[in-house]
Parts: sequence; C-alpha cells; structure tokens
Amino acid sequence: MPGPLDGIRVIDCTSMISGPLATMLLGDQGADVVKVEAPGTGDLVRHMGAGLRGMAPTFATGNRNKRSLALDLRDARGRELLERLVAGADVFVQNFRPGTAERMGIGEEALRKLRPDLVYVSICGFGDSGPYREKRVYDPLVQALSGLASIQGAAEGRPRMLRLIVPDKLTAVTAAQAITAALFARERGAGGQHVRLSMLDAMVAFLWPEGMVGYTWVGDETARSRVQLAQDLVFETRDGYMTAGTVSDAEWQGFCRAVERPDLQDDERFATLGARVTQVEARLLVMAELLATRTTAEWLERLDAEQVPCAPILTRAELLTHPQVLANELIEESEHPHAGRMRQPRPAARFDATPAGIRLPAPLLGENSDEILAELGLAAAEIAALRDAGVVA
Repeated sequence: MPGPLDGIRVIDCTSMISGPLATMLLGDQGADVVKVEAPGTGDLVRHMGAGLRGMAPTFATGNRNKRSLALDLRDARGRELLERLVAGADVFVQNFRPGTAERMGIGEEALRKLRPDLVYVSICGFGDSGPYREKRVYDPLVQALSGLASIQGAAEGRPRMLRLIVPDKLTAVTAAQAITAALFARERGAGGQHVRLSMLDAMVAFLWPEGMVGYTWVGDETARSRVQLAQDLVFETRDGYMTAGTVSDAEWQGFCRAVERPDLQDDERFATLGARVTQVEARLLVMAELLATRTTAEWLERLDAEQVPCAPILTRAELLTHPQVLANELIEESEHPHAGRMRQPRPAARFDATPAGIRLPAPLLGENSDEILAELGLAAAEIAALRDAGVVA
C-alpha cells in the first residue's frame, strides 16, 4: 500500500544532516524524493566513516527512500535540467547559506515561475538576517547559541555539549512537519508558499517550555529554572545503572514503600511536589544511596509493583534485544545492495491505512541519474553527451 505522501515529488538540494533527514522522513511516508548532488563528492556525509563498505552508516540511514541525481548546478545545462525537474515537483528543499540559492538562480522567485504552487523550503543555521546570517554552521554552534550547552552544564558551572546532534535532527523533524502542513494548506486552496526555518529558531522553540521557563514571565525572571537544577536521574545499582522518577505524591510514596523507608513520606523536605523540586539535590542524594543497595532487576520489580516510573539504563547493544524494542518491531534488517547487511529503525509513526516504510536503500552518488533524466524525456544519447561534458554523473 502507498504511504500518505504517495504522489508527492520532492526535489532535495540539501546536504549534511538537517535537510536530508527532513526529506528522508517525507520519503519514508511515500514521497518520491530526488536528491540532487554535485558530481564528484556529493553530500559530504557520504564520506564520514564510510570505511570498507563504501557508504557511511549515517548517510545510509539518513538518505533512504531517495533517488540520487548528480548534477552540476554551476553549469547552465545543469540548472536547466533542475528547472525541468522543479516544473513537475511539489516541494523544493535547500539548505544553502542565505542568499546562495538566489545567486545560483534557484531562489524561490525564480522557481515559482516554473511551478506557481511549489512549496519552497529554505533551511539555514541562524536566520535570513542579522549578524550571524553569513556564518557557517554546525550543530555545536547552535547548541552554544541557543542556550542548550549552558542548560546541560551544572548550575553555575562549565557548559556542556550534548553528544548527539540534537539541533540538526530537531530541525529536520520541524521541517518535515512544516512541509506537510504547507502541502495540506495548498490542498485547501492556499497555494504554494515559502517555508523558512533556521536551526536556531527550532532549537530555542524546543527548549523554551522547561529550559527557559524562568524567563517566561516578564519582570519576574530567574536564571535558575527547574531544568538547570541537578536533575541527573542516573542511579547506580549493585550491578549497573537505572533511572526512576518520583514526580507525583503517589509516586514518591510508592518509592518510599519500595525502598522500605516509610519515614521519608513525611519528611518535610520531600512531602509535597513543591518541596521535592526545591530540595531536588537532597532528594536525589537520598534516592542514590538507597538504590545502590540492590540490583537493577530487584529494584525494577519493587518499583513496578508500586507503579513508580523506572527503567534500566541500556547500552546501545542492549537496546537491540530489549523486550520492548522487540515487541515494537522497531529495528529492521535489510540487505543494502552495495554496502551489505544493515539494521535501522523503521519509521517511528505508524499509519494503519497508508503505511510508511523503507522502500529504497540510500543510493550511490548519481545512481539514478539516467533513470530520472529519462523521466524528463531525455534520450540516451543526450544523457551520454551531458555525462561526457561533466554536467551529469
């Protein structure tokens, strides 16, 4: 069965992480995604950890359900071919620095002349204007500028970066949602529109509900908001690590019963939700001391019996075989035609009538060039001549 975006064609002129992951999500949901790359190197992520398999795993999982067209957009013939593609497309996505697409002749105004109802998407690092407009961007810069690194650091201590590229991936999810919203608006008669998104904007919006909560009320700001306190819910047990949460009164009382410390229920430091938030460091210290006395399995059994939220802290290898992950049928194995056996997560959102799925493996650079150009009506001889001229690869 086709996915929910079956029949939608996306021209993907993005590279690295945020743009490609956004279009991957659209491809997972059935869109025909044509990834346009420069001949020779293509997307740099192709080469990040490629190793002996010839394809980097990040590229393989972030560019599935796409077809690759290697096209030199510096050449007028290459741009003309892109324009022919856009004329039959629904969505165009680029993540060049602001102003670059316009200088290349593929800005929103130029492409809208070819397809008036086109959803044109621009993803950038910091915004279309301002002092950081022209800066090159990578994920750590957005972690720094958005306040995320400061939040991750201990209160009044050294800022810390997340070890995952959260701003990049969050921007991808935000972009994919915005694109589908724009397509929905088009179906309701709004026409095509220009969707603009910066990584900085996406990250600050994501952080705000708790990360910036202390700055919500104007005139009553506090730098020490709840998230900046020492809420590191990692507890060492006799044989590993686990986590447990005690937000509500019922959960705290259940925890006290599970650890056989009923006296803590009436401790004024922890008796109410407000007190437990204010005295978070003391509460976590008590929890850590108590949870260190038994194994993870023992505590999970006891805490589950009291309906206290808890879970083991899994290694990446343990994740693959955890019963809940297996029950969700989350990890799929397949044979990549060029790189060999691989595993990756299925699309997270399940559609019962129009299922998303992994239909195509990530392509080699230019793997589908002939096929895509033939769909535009080019004869084999024309494609061969363009290839000889270096316009197509």
